[in-house]
Amino acid sequence: MDEFLPLRDVVFNTLRQAILIGELKPGERLMEIHLADRLGVSRTPIREAIHKLEREGLVTIVPRRGAEVAQITEKSMNDVLEVRRALDALCVELACDRITEEGLEDLRAACDNFEQCVKTKDSKKIAQADVALHDIIVQATGNQRLIQLVNNLSEQMYRYRFEYIKDSSQHETLVEEHRIIYQSIVRKDKETAAEAARTHIDNQKKAIIRQIRLDRASE
Repeated sequence: MDEFLPLRDVVFNTLRQAILIGELKPGERLMEIHLADRLGVSRTPIREAIHKLEREGLVTIVPRRGAEVAQITEKSMNDVLEVRRALDALCVELACDRITEEGLEDLRAACDNFEQCVKTKDSKKIAQADVALHDIIVQATGNQRLIQLVNNLSEQMYRYRFEYIKDSSQHETLVEEHRIIYQSIVRKDKETAAEAARTHIDNQKKAIIRQIRLDRASE
């Protein structure tokens, strides 16, 4: 735990990360006493963290059951991806004009790193490499307001991205989509870059919906 942060913030960040990467699964009950024992803290910071996570939409309070990890629903996913789709297309269009030579080198290296991470089959590493790659494009826009908007969505997006990345059948598609986006930015081909960015999100959406429906059918 980070000794420089207040305990309540450390607990909140720990639980939040566990939800985002799927260590705490959708529908899993959040028992204060068990979480307190697991993290070596009292129940008070656990209770505070749960209420804060509820406000973020990552936890729901169910009558007679208590707190549980919020389900990943088609509606919540659609809301996030609909906005991210538009922002990602704008980001790659702006990157075509504004990315530096150094930025292009970083983006090429990020594509290579993502491909290497895919070979490890480690979902956490793959998700982190995916975030790093997209962050380079976002930063290349130089538009601070746009960067802020994307960052505000990033944590919510991470949860859906992680669901997608767990499906190893999609990994090669992801690698190819990243390459197309990179090559389009190199050529300053805004139309192809934007279309590739939108396709990238559309494919994630389809795969996550499949997973949501599979999970629902198995309940």
